Amino acid sequence: MDSTTSDPALRAPLGPAADTGLKIVVVGGFGVGKTTLVRSVSEIRPLNTEEVLTQAGVGVDDPSGAAGKNTTTVAFDFGRITLDARLVLYVFGAPGQKRFWFLWERLFGGTLGAVVLVDTRRLADSWYAIDRLEHHGTPFVVAVNRFAEAVPHGLADVREALSLSADVPMLDCDARERASATSVLIGLVNHLYDLSTARETT
Repeated sequence: MDSTTSDPALRAPLGPAADTGLKIVVVGGFGVGKTTLVRSVSEIRPLNTEEVLTQAGVGVDDPSGAAGKNTTTVAFDFGRITLDARLVLYVFGAPGQKRFWFLWERLFGGTLGAVVLVDTRRLADSWYAIDRLEHHGTPFVVAVNRFAEAVPHGLADVREALSLSADVPMLDCDARERASATSVLIGLVNHLYDLSTARETT
C-alpha cells in the first residue's frame, strides 16, 4: 500500500498548534510487517532504510516463514501521524534481525510506548522484543498481524503462548490497511493514557 495520499491536508507541513509529539516504536521479528505498518499509517512519505537481501545474509538471517520477502530494514523506518490539532505520533520501525538488535537500545530512548507486531507462524521471534520492553519498563501493546497463510489462532491463545500478563492489550490488525494499522496506534495511545490516569489516582 502506498503511504502517500492525494489529500493535500495530509501532506501539509505540521501546523503551529501541534505542540505535543509522542515517540513510539514498532518492534518484532524479521518479516513481521513493521515497515508495512509504518508505511500504512504515515501521513508523510516515510523514511525507509530497506536493502535487498543478498548472499551475505545466508546463514545469518532466517527467512523461513517469510516467503517472498526480498528486502530488509537495516536501520529503522520513520513515519508521522497526526491524531488531532495538538497531538502527533512519531513512529519508528525497528529492524527485526538479531544482528541489528544493538540499534534497539538507542531507538528506545525517549519512547513512551511500543507496538510488538506478531506473526503467529513465528511467535518465538517476539520474545526478545517483549523481554527488552519489559526490561526498559516501556509500556506496550501486542498486535497480531493476520497473514493469510497463518493458522488463525485466537488472541487468548497468543497471549498464553507469549506468557503475557492480563494488563497487556492484545489487538488484531492487517498492517497493509491504513485504518487497521491506525487503530493499533490508537490502542497504544489509549493504553498509555490509562496508565497515566492510574498513576495520578494512586
